[in-house]
Amino acid sequence: QVQLVESGGGSVQPGGSLRLSCAASGSIFGIDEMGWYRQAPGKQRELVASITSDGTTSYAASVKGRFTISRDNAKNLASLQMNSLKPEDTAVYYCNAHVVARPAMSGMGYWGKGTLVTVSS
Repeated sequence: QVQLVESGGGSVQPGGSLRLSCAASGSIFGIDEMGWYRQAPGKQRELVASITSDGTTSYAASVKGRFTISRDNAKNLASLQMNSLKPEDTAVYYCNAHVVARPAMSGMGYWGKGTLVTVSS
């Protein structure tokens, strides 16, 4: 089995910073893509940022210039550095990873349980 565990969520004031981490463990040969999604109260889950195994990144327009996604392939870790946080960033943030469990086998997606980020005064 594969498990994704997020950490780093919490409550911050507008303009503050927070760093989220996602650790993947279990039967893992490699991870094609890792990404961060978020779901705000009353809204659907949306992609925040993603990163491929070779480092290609993609960001939602609402977070460009403020958030940075990174990964450590050797450690199966992904991080999301969030700066200049706004109240609209308040949401449960979920880690997602497309994991290849064995060589030459097709991968599948996994989700973490989520970590809550609250931005308020």
